[in-house]
Amino acid sequence: MAQRTVLFVLFDGVQSLDVTGPLEVFAGAEKHAPGSYRVRTASLDGAPVRTSSGLNVVPDSSLEEAPAPHTLVLPGGEGTRRPDPRLVDWVRGQGPRAARLVSVCTGAILLARAGLLDGRRCTTHWAYCATLARDHPAVRVEADPIFVRDGTVSTSAGVTAGIDLALALVEEDLGRDTALRVARHLVVFLRRPGNQAQFSAQLTAQTAHRDPLRDLQQWITEHPDGDLGVDALAARAALSPRHFARAFRAETGMTPGRYVDRVRLEHARRLLEDTADGVEEISRASGYGTPEAMRRAFVRTLGAAPAEYRRRFRPAPTA
Repeated sequence: MAQRTVLFVLFDGVQSLDVTGPLEVFAGAEKHAPGSYRVRTASLDGAPVRTSSGLNVVPDSSLEEAPAPHTLVLPGGEGTRRPDPRLVDWVRGQGPRAARLVSVCTGAILLARAGLLDGRRCTTHWAYCATLARDHPAVRVEADPIFVRDGTVSTSAGVTAGIDLALALVEEDLGRDTALRVARHLVVFLRRPGNQAQFSAQLTAQTAHRDPLRDLQQWITEHPDGDLGVDALAARAALSPRHFARAFRAETGMTPGRYVDRVRLEHARRLLEDTADGVEEISRASGYGTPEAMRRAFVRTLGAAPAEYRRRFRPAPTA
């Protein structure tokens, strides 16, 4: 088995967890499969860097002295907003030489500035997806997934999503068993499917300004199996259906139907992750009515049927 060098690029203002999360995954895999990975860190001049949270980190070397990486990891953080031009130049020149190019969170901004995302699908932290798409129109930004893989380039959403992407890469390199052992050691799930949404329905939607609509949002969350049609919701909000639909969209940023779909999907996901309930029971509890209706919703949104989602996200307990 050939050893793969994984190089993490450090810079002032880097998000510490963007570095340490994926780094712990690769380092853990090396412990379970000795000789699999060689993990290194490097900064422009080899000098210590100060993370966005104030933590000082001493790299192994400068970027110029760093070993040629198999996997080059670009973390995100405040330092990606106005990066040192020398860093962008280095990424532009060295990035294509890596067998695998990876970004975490707003590390995708560095890749885009270096021209390495043009024509590719990618993601980043949900708060910066619109900015990335606006500033780099040649890049196909996908706001929902927690990570996106497009050929040799892989990008992940904010902060902890880098752990999910790193586990996916370890699973590809060393197999599911090794990835599962690493995940268990880190007390995380094996990995969330890459196309799982970055955030919940409550975070996706804005909180309504008016009390009746804000209270209704909470009620929908607590009653996914209730009658959540527009007429029923409008009556609960004491508004006409037409006025309700217009007001809900204006104040939350999405239609009532889309909000209900997200709430039901999220509720079903959590039951699949946290319980041993059957698919039929979960489909009823989540308001789908039938397992087939829930299956269609999962495949359409997550690209995986409920059984496959549970297999990936809720690893079997150890003996």
